[in-house]
Amino acid sequence: MQHIDNIIFDLGGVILTLNMPETERILNSYGVSEYGNLFRGGNVSSFFKDYEIGKISDTVFLNSLRKLTDRDIPDADLTDAWNAMLGHFPPERIDLLHTLKKKYRLFLFSNTNALHVEAFRKKYFETFNAVFDDHFEKAYYSNDLGLRKPDIASFQHIINEQGLDAPKTLFIDDSLANTEAAELAGLKSIHIKPGMTILDIPF
Repeated sequence: MQHIDNIIFDLGGVILTLNMPETERILNSYGVSEYGNLFRGGNVSSFFKDYEIGKISDTVFLNSLRKLTDRDIPDADLTDAWNAMLGHFPPERIDLLHTLKKKYRLFLFSNTNALHVEAFRKKYFETFNAVFDDHFEKAYYSNDLGLRKPDIASFQHIINEQGLDAPKTLFIDDSLANTEAAELAGLKSIHIKPGMTILDIPF
C-alpha cells in the first residue's frame, strides 16, 4: 500500500469476530427488553457508554445491567452474557498482523470495556499462547483512554501521542461513522463492510 506508514486497527468485527445477537438473546431471556435501544441504538445517556469510557466500575455496570432484568441474576451469569458477543480470532487475520508488522507501525483502537478486555485477552492467550497486545506498538482501549470513537478528539490524541503523520496513517474499522470521523481527523480510512474482511485489503 503506497504512501502509508502506519495502520490503526479496530478490534471487534475487524480482527476479532463478533456475535452481538447472542448477548442480546441471553439478556432478553433475563428480561432485558430494551437492550437494543440502550446498546445498539447508541443512547448517549446509557450506562453502556459510561462503562466504555471508564467512567463507571465493573460493579456499577453489572448492577445497572441487573436492574434492567428486574431479577437477582448473579454477577458471573451477567458477565458471561455480556462476553457472549465476543467471537474468535481467525488465525489468518493474526498471520496478516505478523506480516504487516514487518512493514508498518501497527496500533489498535477499540471502543471496549474492562470485562471485554479481560475476556478477549484470555481467549487470545488460550488460542495462541501469546499476548494479543504485542501485535501493536500500543493498543488503545476506550475504557483506559477515556475517549471513544467517533469522537475526533480520540483520533487526535493517538496522532499526537505517537507523532503520526495523519495522511500516511490508515484507520480500519467496521463502523462507517468511525471511519468518517477518522478522515475528519486527517487519517486515511477503510470501512470494513458486511461480507468483507481485512484479508480483502490490498496491503
